[in-house]
Amino acid sequence: MPDQILPDSRLHSNGTPVGSKLIGGVNYIPIFCANCGADGGWVPEVNMTFAFYLCNSCHERHGAPANTLVIPDRIFWQKVKEAQIERYGHELSAREVRAQLDDPNSLMSLLARSRASMTPRGST
Repeated sequence: MPDQILPDSRLHSNGTPVGSKLIGGVNYIPIFCANCGADGGWVPEVNMTFAFYLCNSCHERHGAPANTLVIPDRIFWQKVKEAQIERYGHELSAREVRAQLDDPNSLMSLLARSRASMTPRGST
């Protein structure tokens, strides 16, 4: 079985993601639709080893890739917001997220490491 089933939606140059930009003290990298190349926004670079993005148009036209879970962005980010409010009493700022990720014992840091270990490695 290959290391990676889906294509990586990050822009690469010589196998290294490019286009990083600092937003609120956190480095983000751009992602693009794996099918048509449409802008997919930005994802945090920290612990990112792979990203797959399919735009709404391509999803409507072609459907979800087989054996994958599809969660619309608006629902995913609403769940993130709800979890932050439940845990911290408010939506975290970029600075607060960074502080949580820098603390190796925080729940966010543990989840990020756990997620990183489950994320397929991109072929570089």
